[in-house]
Amino acid sequence: MLVSNALIGLREGLEAALVVVILVAFLVKTDRRWALRYVWLGVVTAVVLSAGLAALLTFGTRQLSFETQELIGGSASILAVAFVTAMVFWMKSAARTISGELKGRLDKALDLGPLAVALVGFLGVGREGLETAIFFYATTEAAGAGESQPLIGWLIGLAAAIGLGWLIYRGAIQINLGRFFKWTGIALILVAAGILAYGIHDLQEAQFLPGLNTLAFDVSGTIRPDSWYATLLKGIFNFTPATTVLQAVAWVVYVTVVLTLFLRPSKAPSAPKPATTAAASLATNQNPSGEPG
Repeated sequence: MLVSNALIGLREGLEAALVVVILVAFLVKTDRRWALRYVWLGVVTAVVLSAGLAALLTFGTRQLSFETQELIGGSASILAVAFVTAMVFWMKSAARTISGELKGRLDKALDLGPLAVALVGFLGVGREGLETAIFFYATTEAAGAGESQPLIGWLIGLAAAIGLGWLIYRGAIQINLGRFFKWTGIALILVAAGILAYGIHDLQEAQFLPGLNTLAFDVSGTIRPDSWYATLLKGIFNFTPATTVLQAVAWVVYVTVVLTLFLRPSKAPSAPKPATTAAASLATNQNPSGEPG
């Protein structure tokens, strides 16, 4: 769970960090520093609400019956998969235009007042925060009660994302965001497939879906559940030695369809622009017309 959660934390955290970097750089470049406090107000509010939702989902369901917990956990897992799937496709298509869109929204919000500015910051970070909260709950449920690896993984990933965001803002590093989001997107699709399979197993244990005892394969004799490699496979891909037919079918269909669509080349734009680096596109005080590439 440590590796997969660190990956998700890094991906989600970096998306949120890029939003903050774009907004802050735009305000600094246009000499509107007075609005920075309202952007940070919106960002902090989104972070607090997201953390609260994660805590509510994680600890608020502990007193429920086993079947109810499994039903909620399975539903949250499938919802998390839907979120991450939409996220990887959205970032694939929007990476080159997100900078201009955010700056346009913020420019309009500045004319409306401080609350509108705070709302731009809140909405920019809040979407990633909502996805993160639901994904955190789904992965902690998959790990089991008392397991600290998901939380440690999230903290590592988020800390790395914050650090990268700061370095990008300062112009200290350059990242090809298109390539970064492509490879992390592939990894997240495989992680999401495991979360989907685990969610289906939860729904089967809640007796919401049939086939709990209909196994596609059982390799427990070869891959012992308590072995280090079984733990590694579970931690990264949510692999279980005993997998039901419904879980296996869902995993294969999801990976085949989503990965094929994700890797399909995008349509060439009518007026292609030169590729830009993250530092040049986001540090708008150096290149105000850039867009994340």
